[in-house]
Amino acid sequence: MSDIGNDAPAARTPLYQLHLELGAKMVPFAGYEMPLQYPSGILKEHNHTRSQAGLFDVSHMGQLRLSGAGAAAALESLVPVDIVDLPVNQQRYALFTNQQGGILDDLMVANAGDHLFLVVNAACKQQDTAHLREHLSSLCQIEELSDRSLLALQGPAAAAVMARIAPDSAKMIFMQTAKFILAGSECFVSRSGYTGEDGFEISVPNAGAEALARLLLAQPEVAPIGLGARDSLRLEAGLCLYGHDMDGSTTPVEASLGWALSKVRRAGGARAGGYPGAEVIARQLDQGVDRKRVGLLLKDRMPAREGAELVDADGRQVGKITSGGFGPTLGSPVAMGYVDSAHAKIGTLLQAMVRGKGVPVEVVKTPFTPARYFRG
Repeated sequence: MSDIGNDAPAARTPLYQLHLELGAKMVPFAGYEMPLQYPSGILKEHNHTRSQAGLFDVSHMGQLRLSGAGAAAALESLVPVDIVDLPVNQQRYALFTNQQGGILDDLMVANAGDHLFLVVNAACKQQDTAHLREHLSSLCQIEELSDRSLLALQGPAAAAVMARIAPDSAKMIFMQTAKFILAGSECFVSRSGYTGEDGFEISVPNAGAEALARLLLAQPEVAPIGLGARDSLRLEAGLCLYGHDMDGSTTPVEASLGWALSKVRRAGGARAGGYPGAEVIARQLDQGVDRKRVGLLLKDRMPAREGAELVDADGRQVGKITSGGFGPTLGSPVAMGYVDSAHAKIGTLLQAMVRGKGVPVEVVKTPFTPARYFRG
């Protein structure tokens, strides 16, 4: 999931004053003033999330409610994912696609019983809402939930912290959702996140966001975490950032997101196709693709950043890095990028061009750090 900056006057989340109080360094991000880091710094924040629990303000993300008897079937017409059979209190990762099979955005969809609850990327929320209204207005009700904030509690201690303030949350497993009263507000909670760790995402009314954030930060295991560590955590977890590792010119098959394409929506499935770009994606699943997203481990201390070219032993360009940086948990630089399929095999050795110098890289499996989602 993702975000891309723009030049409009920055909006502020309901936790803006709290971020200042906590000493955050604020930066413009996806149209908002957001905390990049707090005084302890990105490295410590990253390690704290991996060892204890980090609290992220992700209120810049878009939250939407789709309601009406036909909402699930309607949404299915825009995504290559099974929404119709999504059980109540379950959440699923989904992708909006265009007519070429490219990815317009990635999102989370939860079946909240009487409605579907969607979380979309901050930089895409206006276009996503317009996309939904254009195609689904006559089929279901579409509401933007601009009156709600979103907090993410991530890390191995997240479950113990949540159980302290909402004992029934201990029964949840990865990708389940539930409603709880937290710090006096009714919250919609999913056991999920963007770090590779166990954790929860909490949709809370704006008026109750600060009280809930303060309650969570008062727990001894919890520290505030900014966007800098959020990026290094998701990179180690091998998770795509929209606008970088995938976009409208990249299909789910090229992006190595085939796991997200539900069986029932594939060729031969009960509800095959019927979404934008379905023919392109079906053909790629059947015949393969010319390029793939891969994980890359750098054999040097020098990180390779987005845009760095990848070359083979003969110096021919075979791909490009789309996300790169230092992986604190691994103690070495890691990256993701696209390479032509002939060079996508695990173990393939390439070079990343960094400041005119070739840095040896190896194609490796992602995630770089083992996922620790709680599956029961």
